[in-house]
Amino acid sequence: MNVGFFGIQYSFGLQQSAVNPIYDFLGAKPDEIPWLNLAGPLTGLIIQPIIGALSDKTWIPKLGRRKPYFFIGAFVCSIALFLFPYSSSLWMATGLLWLLDAGNNTAMEPYRAFIADKLDPKQQPTGFLAQSFFTGFGQTLANVSLFIFPMIFIGKTGKLPTWVFASFILGSICSIGSVWWSSKTTAEIPPTQEELQKMKQEPLNVFSPFIDIIKAIKFMPKVMWQLALVYLFQWYALFCYWQNSSKSVALSVWHTTPQENSELYEKAVAWTGLVNGWYNVVTFLSAFVLVWFARKYSPKLVHFGCLVIAGIGLLAFPFIENKYLLFPAITGFGIGWASMMGIPYLMVVSQIPKERYGVYMGIINMMIVIPMFIQTTTFGYILKHFLKNNSSNAIVFAGVFLIIAALLTLLIKSSKPNADEQVMQGGTH
Repeated sequence: MNVGFFGIQYSFGLQQSAVNPIYDFLGAKPDEIPWLNLAGPLTGLIIQPIIGALSDKTWIPKLGRRKPYFFIGAFVCSIALFLFPYSSSLWMATGLLWLLDAGNNTAMEPYRAFIADKLDPKQQPTGFLAQSFFTGFGQTLANVSLFIFPMIFIGKTGKLPTWVFASFILGSICSIGSVWWSSKTTAEIPPTQEELQKMKQEPLNVFSPFIDIIKAIKFMPKVMWQLALVYLFQWYALFCYWQNSSKSVALSVWHTTPQENSELYEKAVAWTGLVNGWYNVVTFLSAFVLVWFARKYSPKLVHFGCLVIAGIGLLAFPFIENKYLLFPAITGFGIGWASMMGIPYLMVVSQIPKERYGVYMGIINMMIVIPMFIQTTTFGYILKHFLKNNSSNAIVFAGVFLIIAALLTLLIKSSKPNADEQVMQGGTH
């Protein structure tokens, strides 16, 4: 069921570790990088809740409810990945990132709703953390390719190193191939006659997704508002790390920048790919351990602990001059990433009506991409005027924000929605 998440996350791994170095190779300035990453938050903010609302009201007998959306998303993603290495200018790369993010966001949200649809409450911890496993696995291979392929594919093709072509074309194959496998091997649960009748009474039109989103936000469980505050700091921090990790490693280990020495910077990018690959190894190794902890203790406490460990790791990261010691520092981030990919969904899934999984999973993604949007529009200024355009300072900034997110997690208090709220949301559990 979760194999398709591998391909989606291989693509996301390339976005984390390879897109920003490509921007650097094409001549981007450090304070321009946040703006060039605007595609992710904006496409996620617009596309995911709309796709979620649409999939809640879709049923195509031979295709299903969620599958048509995540298959189309994976197809678009594959095309963008294939074309990305052929970017001849900064703006061409930026345009393809918009296409890539549109595909990824179309695929991602229905996939989370697909898991929630299929699994009963006892299976959901394993199901969501299985997504963490495949997240780590896919992103590990994406990042490791950045280390291995430069040894195999030497030289440049156009303005970019040849290994970029190999990594992105492999990602294109993984994206469509793994989602095709999940679509072929896992059947969706057909809606009941009552659900089908309700779909007929509320046919899809241009305005229906927006109406559904507004209604869902109006009656959103309190726990989701509380989680939104955690996400504000958590995802702002993550974007700071992904945008600056390669340049931070270049500064601390190789004592250079992309502008000073492009050859040494390529080595830093390759090594950062290996380091990021390691934190994703930690993610898929720790994902199922977190299932046990989430069942034994509350998901809130598990997420708090994981964020603290991740924050401490980032605070140490930019001060490490020995490239091998970067691996223990980033291990905590890998544990935190495993929690981020699964535990928050456990906090909210029991609070939302089953027939509204799609739209609410889309709204959770809005809670992710709004902090990313804020980061892309504000962090360039912060980096330039307060952090001296120094990527190592940006990583410290990210570590502090993760600690703040951890403390805010302790404020989360979940409660079951009352009967009136359930009726307004569209039904009962």
